[in-house]
Amino acid sequence: MKNTPAALLKRLLVGAACLALLPAAFASKGKPVIGLSLDTLKEERWQRDRDTFVARAKELGAEVIVQSANSDDTKQTRDIESLISRGVDVLVVVPHNGSAVSRAMKSAKEANIPVISYDRLILNSPVSYYLTFDNVKVGEAQAQYVVERLPKDRPARIVRIYGAPTDNNAKMFKEGQDNILNPLIKAGKIEVVFEDWALDWKPDVAKKIMNAAITKAGTNIDAVVASNDGTAGGAIQALREEGLAGKIIVTGQDADLAACQRIQGGTQAMTVYKPLKNLATRAADVAVAVVKGEKIETAAELDNGAVKVPSIFEKIISVDKDNLQSTVVADGFHSAESLK
Repeated sequence: MKNTPAALLKRLLVGAACLALLPAAFASKGKPVIGLSLDTLKEERWQRDRDTFVARAKELGAEVIVQSANSDDTKQTRDIESLISRGVDVLVVVPHNGSAVSRAMKSAKEANIPVISYDRLILNSPVSYYLTFDNVKVGEAQAQYVVERLPKDRPARIVRIYGAPTDNNAKMFKEGQDNILNPLIKAGKIEVVFEDWALDWKPDVAKKIMNAAITKAGTNIDAVVASNDGTAGGAIQALREEGLAGKIIVTGQDADLAACQRIQGGTQAMTVYKPLKNLATRAADVAVAVVKGEKIETAAELDNGAVKVPSIFEKIISVDKDNLQSTVVADGFHSAESLK
């Protein structure tokens, strides 16, 4: 197309029309604009995080632009760079892969946009703050629950289903589990008959892992240390097909509704309840405070390979059938009716 005045005017009008279709970002301390980049919204847990975060941010007078990467590293990088180009004041990122977003983090630094790593630690990049639950303690809680209920008159046989190998949290959950299990494994009191990592935390992958465990080790299994409720659900599906659901201890994490229903029904033994409302609310508070230059109290610093990141931890609660009502239900996380 020739650069005639008419052609140039046409291109300007088309560009203006395209920009009009995008939500406006009015970046200012008076009305902060927060870019929220999520790994996925396919799981109930992340939908809750998003809704609570957005609601709290709005209470504080901020606007939130939400992007979900559908567990695609390339898409998440594009999402973050899009948020940067739209002039957000601060980025809050749940990375699919803590290392894969480094290019986008470089772009954020060049644009002088602070980054808050949410729930999962961004690795090998400058990050302003990290908000999470104590993930090592999550793994310890899962393993401790199992250990207290294993047979003592013989070596116990367990299966371990880890989370996504790309998720730094999954490695921290394993670290916590190892803290409790390894001394007993070395002492010959526990035998790990099968173990594997569940790609992207997928329940169908966990089911395949459990099927492989039964094929290899038989049905004489005492417990399955599953790292979250999704993988627990996959494992329980495999156990159900063998007539073993409810006969083998299965752990979990996140207090998903389906998991709490399984706990109520007796097929899942426990979950780790992480009061997501507290974490998401705190993250919104911190994001707005960062924009306004306010002081933020932190509990510790975690080394992400590039910097020591000031970190904030929320508490966790081990939940089984005995305290399901006094924790998850009492907090309004799930209703008593929904668990029936």
